Amino acid sequence: MDNMDPIPITLYNTLSRSKERFEPLTPGKVGMYTCGPTVYNFAHIGNLRTFLFEDLLARTLRLNGYEVTHVMNITDVGHQTSDGDAGEDKMAIAAKREQLDPYAIARKYEGFFVNDMQRLGNDIPTVLPRATEHVGEMIALNQTLEAKGFTYATPEGLYFDTSRDPDYGKLAHLRLDEQKQGVRDDLNIDPDKRHPADFVLWFLNKPNHIMKWESPWGVGYPGWHIECSAMAMKYLGETFDIHCGGMDHIPVHNTNEIAQSECATGHPFVHYWMHAAFLNVRGKMSKSKGNFVTVQTLIDSGYDPLAYRYLCLQAHYRSELEMAWVWENDDPTTGRGRAESLDNAGRGLTYLYERLARTTEEPLSSETAFDSAYREVLASLNDDLNVPRAVATLHTYESPRLWNAFDPVLGLDLARRAKLPEDEAPPAPVFALVEERQAARKNRDFARSDELRAAIAALGWEVADTPQGPTVKRHPVGRL
Repeated sequence: MDNMDPIPITLYNTLSRSKERFEPLTPGKVGMYTCGPTVYNFAHIGNLRTFLFEDLLARTLRLNGYEVTHVMNITDVGHQTSDGDAGEDKMAIAAKREQLDPYAIARKYEGFFVNDMQRLGNDIPTVLPRATEHVGEMIALNQTLEAKGFTYATPEGLYFDTSRDPDYGKLAHLRLDEQKQGVRDDLNIDPDKRHPADFVLWFLNKPNHIMKWESPWGVGYPGWHIECSAMAMKYLGETFDIHCGGMDHIPVHNTNEIAQSECATGHPFVHYWMHAAFLNVRGKMSKSKGNFVTVQTLIDSGYDPLAYRYLCLQAHYRSELEMAWVWENDDPTTGRGRAESLDNAGRGLTYLYERLARTTEEPLSSETAFDSAYREVLASLNDDLNVPRAVATLHTYESPRLWNAFDPVLGLDLARRAKLPEDEAPPAPVFALVEERQAARKNRDFARSDELRAAIAALGWEVADTPQGPTVKRHPVGRL
């Protein structure tokens, strides 16, 4: 395959609203920034779908031979509850809830986040910079903007003046003359703010905010948007290749990042902007009430986290993914539930592991056949990360070698999991059910025998009848 012509990579650029051929700034290297978590609580599976997409993108680029520097920020500065910085401080909420120092809260949930990423099979980004450790860079960037005339100050803070930027809103296709003041608590609206789209670079006059620093404008804390610009440019330079996030980042956060970055440097901030669609979870969920689905919720409900990864592989990152979650006994406080789509994904993943383990002959026996199939799968991945089509092609060929060649992108742990569990002995509860079923069969109570077979299957085992007696083997059905 090394002697074959490379397959070009095309990516959908939100900025142009079209697919573009990917050409990195530096040959063979990619700089990639992704908006990370605000570490005041657990990440829910909707957040994690975006992080999983970004992991797949980085892996695909590496499979194509690029050296990828993936930077993901950790937002550990307390911020308000919306993009417009309205509402109560998130860190204050968590600190009050858990009676911990805000820095302790941040380190605690940063650790949980990294663990969740690993349990989902994600690679940890190259750099995970913390906002609290880069306040100096944020102040310096604000000073540059101030010196160039892009700011104004009020008693509430230092603002970016969007009227000074003729390109403001180009990512989201916004028009300044159509912007209106957001409908928020009146206490959060600054009467000295000049335009609805203007945003805060440095907050002042927030007595209830628990994380503050000295600055040229007074004691306060950085705006959320300036954090990402400062950290991205520190590690990737003033212009870099790819910036990713969720669709909800387009109209405010990413738009403001572009404005402040390009006005400060005078040249483009990012060449390719990529955004993931939402995971639509139908069910009674509220992060503020604590009844949202996390990786631990999946595990407590009997799901393998890789079943969720496999589910996400079945939808293109720019397509919404539906999941109907049902809490056990309709009670979120149980911390357990189920989703039919996850059941199906778990069964499909188990079937994949077992099928690959049982394949004794490689279908793609010649190098020519293998190379052709490899290029077909790679072409799908390189076509704006069309993972669903790539997975469908892999299923068509049913080649263990081909699946293993692409597992560095898919992250399904095939080398360890696609093995036959034939020698594993059933645990005592399963063995007891097998014995009871055998007794029912001898008594010709076949209805009871069928009930016991179902009970055994629910525990992840399959019983088969042979002339020598029953045999039992592992046969998971998508649950642990």
